[in-house]
Amino acid sequence: MALELRPNCECCDKDLPPQATEARICTFECTFCADCVETVLLNVCPNCGGGFAPRPIRPATEWRPGLSVAKRPASTIRRKMSYSAEEVAAFSRRLKDIPPEDR
Repeated sequence: MALELRPNCECCDKDLPPQATEARICTFECTFCADCVETVLLNVCPNCGGGFAPRPIRPATEWRPGLSVAKRPASTIRRKMSYSAEEVAAFSRRLKDIPPEDR
């Protein structure tokens, strides 16, 4: 099963196309831009409480049959956080000093 490659930051709605190097995901594939992860979310996923990693880039070239962004395109469904800015800020402050591997 391939990553969904969500098209936007769920916080600021910045476009994050499949080749975006600033896309960050949590283990549940919640997707945010690097700026929001660092300055707003403080490396705390507002949905699960986990940390973030750079989202892998799906190859544009079909080096192996059926395995490319052309054959397995990114999602077009835009998402947004389901929590208020105040809820996210309080949640992030509570967890930011606990390393992701210890949450």
